[in-house]
Amino acid sequence: MSGVWGSKIKYSIFGESHGEAIGITIDGLEPGIELDLEEINREMRRRAPGKNKLSTSREEKDEFQILSGYFNNKTTGTPLCAVIRNSDHHSKDYEKTKDLMRPGHADYTGKVKFSGFNDYRGGGHFSGRITAPIVFAGALAKQILSRKGIMIGSHIKSIGTVEEEYFDEVNIKEDLLKELSQKEFPTIDEEKSLSMQEEILNARENLDSIGGIVECAILNLPPGVGSPFFGSVESMLSSLLFSIPAVKGVEFGAGFRISKMKGSGANDEFYIENKIIKTYTNNNGGILGGITNGMPVIFRTAFKPTPSIAQEQRTVDICKNENTTIEIQGRHDPCIVQRAVPVVEAAAAMGILELV
Repeated sequence: MSGVWGSKIKYSIFGESHGEAIGITIDGLEPGIELDLEEINREMRRRAPGKNKLSTSREEKDEFQILSGYFNNKTTGTPLCAVIRNSDHHSKDYEKTKDLMRPGHADYTGKVKFSGFNDYRGGGHFSGRITAPIVFAGALAKQILSRKGIMIGSHIKSIGTVEEEYFDEVNIKEDLLKELSQKEFPTIDEEKSLSMQEEILNARENLDSIGGIVECAILNLPPGVGSPFFGSVESMLSSLLFSIPAVKGVEFGAGFRISKMKGSGANDEFYIENKIIKTYTNNNGGILGGITNGMPVIFRTAFKPTPSIAQEQRTVDICKNENTTIEIQGRHDPCIVQRAVPVVEAAAAMGILELV
C-alpha cells in the first residue's frame, strides 16, 4: 500500500473514516516557516461536511492538532505531524451490510487487495474523509507558494449537465480567485450557481447523486518549472489529482477539445510585452513539453456521482457467494463536487511546491 507521496517533500497520510483519527505527516519542510493557522482552519472549513442540504449531515469540525514539527509558531525542520479527530460516525450503519459489496465503492477491490482485513466502516481508508488531511497539507503548501507570488483558485465548472463559463485562460485575475475562495458554492455566474444547486437537491430528493467538474487555475508560475518526461507538470499534478477519491478525469488547457482543432488553432502563438514572452491563447494550459511557459496553468478535474445512493441496487453477498440487492443507509453527499474544490486546490499546491 502506498500512503506516501513526494520526493523533496514527503507526505504520508493515515487513518480510516470511522477510526479514532485521520492525519498526515509532512517530511522535508524547511525550518523557520511561519504558518497562519487560522487560514489553514478556513481551508479546512471549506471542505468540512454538515454545512447545508447540499452535503452529508455528518458533522465533523475538521479541527486539526499539530503534534510535532512546529514550535514557537514556526516549523522546526523535523517531520510535521497533524491529526484530525473523528467524532460523528455511525459505524452501526455498516455492520448490517458489511458482506454486501456496494456498487461504485472500493468494498470489493479493497477486500481482495487486503484479504478482508481492511476497515470497511464508512469506506475505511478509501473514504473521501481522508481528503481532510490533504487539505491541511495543501493549505500549508499554499502559504509557502503565496510568498513566492503563486496563487491557486477554482470554481465549479459544472454539475451534471448544468455548465458555466470557462476561466479566461489568458487574462484570469487574482481578485476573481480570491472572491471564489470566499464562496460556499464557488461559481462565477450566480444564476448558474442556483441551477447547479437545484440539480443537487433534485438528485437527493430522487435518492440519487450527481457529479461535476472543478476548473482550477495556478497563477504567476515562472517559465521553466517541470521537466520531461516523468517530472512534467501534468504528470506531477495528475498523480495527486487521481489520488482524490471519485476523480475520473483530468485535462489541461483545452483538454479533449484540442483533439478537434487544427494545429493552426491549437498552437499558442507568442509575442513579447514589456520584455516578457506571452501567448495570445492558452490552449496548452500554460505547459509545453511538461514545462511551464509563464501563462496561467489551467486544468479541470471530473468527479463521478457519489456512489452511495439510497435506491435499491444489484450486488453480491461476498460471504454467502450469491446475488442479492442493497439499499445503502447512512449519511452521504448527494454531490461531492462543492466540497472537493479545496481538495483539488490542495493537491495542486502540493504538486507545485514539489516542483518549485
